[in-house]
Amino acid sequence: MAQPKGKTGNPNGRPKGSPNKVTSSVKMWISQLIDDNRAQLEKDIKQLEPKDRILVLEKLMQYVIPKMQTVEAKVDLNDLSDAQIDRIINNINENI
Repeated sequence: MAQPKGKTGNPNGRPKGSPNKVTSSVKMWISQLIDDNRAQLEKDIKQLEPKDRILVLEKLMQYVIPKMQTVEAKVDLNDLSDAQIDRIINNINENI
């Protein structure tokens, strides 16, 4: 019979946040595989059609460029002075 959620047969278990050995070894293997085949990967990418090449590069960029996060700003216009509102409007107009 399976143990209930949150209960384990090894109460000391793996410490929270420590990497899984299998995950670490697979990541290392993939990294080494890419490093060893970098020239061939570049050749293969260059042989793709432009549309497919862009798709591949876009997918790879996810691992290099940080993803943008949504930022929400809640401003109560009733709390702002007329001068502050005018400044906001002018900034918006300048950036359009």
